[in-house]
Amino acid sequence: MTTITSLQNPRVKNAARLRHRRHREKQLQIVIDGVRELTRAIGAGLPVAEVFVCRELCTGEEAQTLLRMLPDCGAEVLEVTEAVFAKLAYGDRAEGVLAVADMPRPTLDDLVLPSNPLVVVLEGVEKPGNVGAVLRSADGAGADALIVADGRTDLYNPNAIRASLGTIFTMQVCAAGSAPAIEWLRSRRLAVFAARVDGSVSYTEADYRGPTALVLGSEAEGLSATWSGSGITPVRLPMLGVADSLNVSTAAAVLCYEALRQRGSEP
Repeated sequence: MTTITSLQNPRVKNAARLRHRRHREKQLQIVIDGVRELTRAIGAGLPVAEVFVCRELCTGEEAQTLLRMLPDCGAEVLEVTEAVFAKLAYGDRAEGVLAVADMPRPTLDDLVLPSNPLVVVLEGVEKPGNVGAVLRSADGAGADALIVADGRTDLYNPNAIRASLGTIFTMQVCAAGSAPAIEWLRSRRLAVFAARVDGSVSYTEADYRGPTALVLGSEAEGLSATWSGSGITPVRLPMLGVADSLNVSTAAAVLCYEALRQRGSEP
């Protein structure tokens, strides 16, 4: 197999462009950088078009296991030098594999809920790393889906993929507007709990044992007025120091694990 050595190789340049949102949306493709992330994407059946491999960097056991999986995933495998991989890699972590895949485009109608679901909703979140971190907490607590409502970053930003450790491919996720998301939740009879600094109900006093949606707002502005009114319970987390709120990913973890505790779902 020929190794790509040129930084000007058209395939390399095209993959590098996918670090930018406008190119992802134009080409309807995403980049997946990292061993666990790509392993989970392949395991979830995501169509992968090509995988760039720098074998000198694939030193761990998980990387070697992934390399053995690649011939059966349907992707074209392209060997590259360390210099070429450095141009492709997203951030400082270089694990020797980066893939280009078709962009998933799930909608609310694609979400399939069990009889007693737990859904997490993020409204207006700007930082893709926070989206990924919330996904990890939601996955760990056994949530059934995550909805990004009126998101200010694209769902499959490489930072979101990386921060999620690939759980973005194993959980049900979608992007939607806040109003359609509320209508969808109500049509499925989920109790909606909106995290607000001035919420009237302590988060430990709310009942998450039935079909539940936990809604959290952006880092800077919190939830909009859309997530208020009939059928939506505002809940608060205690803030006993000088700060008036937690990072959204931390707040999501607290709420998700309180829901898990109440549901008695821990093995």
